[in-house]
Amino acid sequence: MKKYSTRNLFKKLHLWLGLPSGIVIFIVAITGCIYAFQDEIKDMMRPSLKVESNGKAFLSPEELKEKAGRYVFVTPADSSNAIFGVMYATYDKAATVACSMQPNGYTVLYLNPYNGELLYKEAFKNDFFRVMLAGHRSLWLPHPIGKQIVGWSVLVFVLVLLSGIALWIPAKMNKKALKAGLKIKWKAPFSRVNYDLHNVLGFYTALVALLIALTGLTWSFSWFAKGYYGVITGGKEFQKWEPAQSDTTLVSGRTDASTILWEQMLKEYPVGNRGTFRFDFPQKPQDAFTVCFNPHEHSYYAREFRFFDQHTLKELKAGGTYGIKLAEASAGDKLYRMNYDIHTGSILGLPGRIIVFLASLIIASLPVTGFIIWWRKKKKRRKLHDC
Repeated sequence: MKKYSTRNLFKKLHLWLGLPSGIVIFIVAITGCIYAFQDEIKDMMRPSLKVESNGKAFLSPEELKEKAGRYVFVTPADSSNAIFGVMYATYDKAATVACSMQPNGYTVLYLNPYNGELLYKEAFKNDFFRVMLAGHRSLWLPHPIGKQIVGWSVLVFVLVLLSGIALWIPAKMNKKALKAGLKIKWKAPFSRVNYDLHNVLGFYTALVALLIALTGLTWSFSWFAKGYYGVITGGKEFQKWEPAQSDTTLVSGRTDASTILWEQMLKEYPVGNRGTFRFDFPQKPQDAFTVCFNPHEHSYYAREFRFFDQHTLKELKAGGTYGIKLAEASAGDKLYRMNYDIHTGSILGLPGRIIVFLASLIIASLPVTGFIIWWRKKKKRRKLHDC
């Protein structure tokens, strides 16, 4: 009797938490699937962004900024536009210049890094994948509201997953019952196939779904991020991202600061050989130069952020856990920095991204198959009651 009561409790928990959170989980999972391979899809739709290096050196960030100015500041009305920074890829790829251009807002210019020629212009205001990302993060609602709805729904989904795992375990453990929970009976009636799609696929994707959900919660709730960070680092205090601040009392009047910094970075990083190198310009007197080297193409945990006073080029401490050099980061810090890569599967490269993509499709199907199970049982009870 005790086992039945516990199992019945899990059934109620699974049902009454799953029904209200289902629509949110469906949207979050589907938009995540669509967004997963945005780079590959965009690359197929864009013109070729390959360039010939011929052994030449990249133009400096300052030179590319000047070249980009021809496209950003075309008329006097463009004075409110801004150029944020330059990112270099490998020698055979275009450099990107991030800027703000009215009326479309955030825009990326793809320039030939050897002569500054404009190859492609991409505005993100109505970009399809940005729209999908907005749905994934906040259901297209005002961000503070949508973020909370998504966060609490994902937290509820974790409880639904755990209760689902408990329900998957056969009440009477034997070979026949275990086999039934691991195999879909495709030739059975629709109701049984639908049940198996929910029960069997849910079990197979449970671990990946938990990883996706738990890593996603770090962006929804600061308390969860701090708690998670504390657990994996052995109690260290979470240091959130904070921008560096230049010392405005030590203005030097130097006009070649970006060029000097660029030459210094070329000595320290293999710019053009692998990965990407980002160079962001200060926008205000108190801002600092920000540089970021990422040795990988589709993962982000190894990024190294550094900050330099725009007036003196003194290196500044900032960036929280992301401002720690990877070689100096603890195992817990490295694991926390892998959060996005685990969430997207990119920690395992392309195979990992495919696994997360397929798992997300199944996650999106679970509220649908679960609702059908509930609806058919409800109809059946009504017929029995009417009789």
